[in-house]
Amino acid sequence: MKHLRGRALWFTGQPDGEHHPDVHFLDDAVITLDGMHIHSVLPFSSFIAAGGTPQQVEDLRPAIIMPGFVDTHIHYPQMDIIGSYGTQLLEWLDNYAFPAEQRYADPEYAHAQARGFLERLFEAGTTTALTFTTVHPHSTDALFQAATSCNARIIAGKVLMNRNAPPGLTDPDDAADTNRELLERWHGQGRLRYAITPRFAITCDDQQLRRAGELLAEHPGVYLHSHIAEHPDEIAATLALFPQADNYADVYDRFGLLTDHSIFAHGIHLSDPELQRFASSGSKVSFCPSSNLFLGSGLLDLARLAAFGVELGVGSDVGGGTGFSMLATLADGYKVNQLRNHNWHPMQAFYAITRGGARSLHLEDKIGTLAAGMEADLVVLDPARGSMLAQRVAQAQTLTEELFAYLFLGADHGVAATYVAGQPQYQRKAA
Repeated sequence: MKHLRGRALWFTGQPDGEHHPDVHFLDDAVITLDGMHIHSVLPFSSFIAAGGTPQQVEDLRPAIIMPGFVDTHIHYPQMDIIGSYGTQLLEWLDNYAFPAEQRYADPEYAHAQARGFLERLFEAGTTTALTFTTVHPHSTDALFQAATSCNARIIAGKVLMNRNAPPGLTDPDDAADTNRELLERWHGQGRLRYAITPRFAITCDDQQLRRAGELLAEHPGVYLHSHIAEHPDEIAATLALFPQADNYADVYDRFGLLTDHSIFAHGIHLSDPELQRFASSGSKVSFCPSSNLFLGSGLLDLARLAAFGVELGVGSDVGGGTGFSMLATLADGYKVNQLRNHNWHPMQAFYAITRGGARSLHLEDKIGTLAAGMEADLVVLDPARGSMLAQRVAQAQTLTEELFAYLFLGADHGVAATYVAGQPQYQRKAA
């Protein structure tokens, strides 16, 4: 067994402040790992009383140990276009995203990128990700093979597109057979899960969406991962292609794609009827503030989603987003909420990328909390020596102030280590 000593923070529900009963904080804790699971989480005094010794522990104090971060929307093939200048959504896809994804026609390139993608996730403290691949089946195989080698919890699936995309990125048919083969090969293997992944309605015809819905109905527990209502131009183009639909959500609903295992990125411009349907179906929204700000898509109203009872996670949306860091993504989320006249408490923000993200993926019985029996995905937050973050944390008077500092200053200097299934997959180099 491995014993980690530090300050432990986790959530068992949505908090509204530091002193909410669903906020759990131990100022001096020992987290004991037994293989890929957490064996126990105890105050240090209780660990000693139970027969433990100080010599047994790896002392990480004053670091904060939390559940690993959960990214509910990211594109692994878009790493190399982070920060690509100019344009809004649809033109950005044509100019940057589609050319980047065409390079994944080369299997060797896809495998190399998959390994690099996981390394960057772990460096950012992210241990679970719901991610797009490309239309190439081997790009999905490559990511799952890389995840298997380090026992990472990855949810992914072949992207579905058969129109309104470059020839190298469109399927000649509905791709249902290929999708089924990949699903049956990977879903439920170890910690891997499969997501049926129509890019968005603009790039999928009726037949492809219908077959996606049939496949989803045949395999309970498989996810549906797509985009919705990100940009006004996207909405107009979608409704022009599906004139029979009442609204954007209805396009997906007609094909059986709104389920309690469906996660849609963005959702900025969803109407009241669409949010009502999301709530009744259990469909989730992935809040992608960095991408939405970068592409000028709009400001998601989190308070409005909450009023309708729509659950959400948080997504970095690489490469429309501006980096892998969920801390930086939360900082942008805070700004979006400020512009919406809504104060997003740091405890709520950290809940969203731990327990909240796990709930949106139906994985709260496995990840997102520090408790005996949970999978040992952990992130260790500790400022790099000499960093501005270290200087700011030293001045913090409360845990809330400290966490807020991590949001705005922690992207480059906040994550000291990341454990995946009990094994260290990232450790910051000593200065």
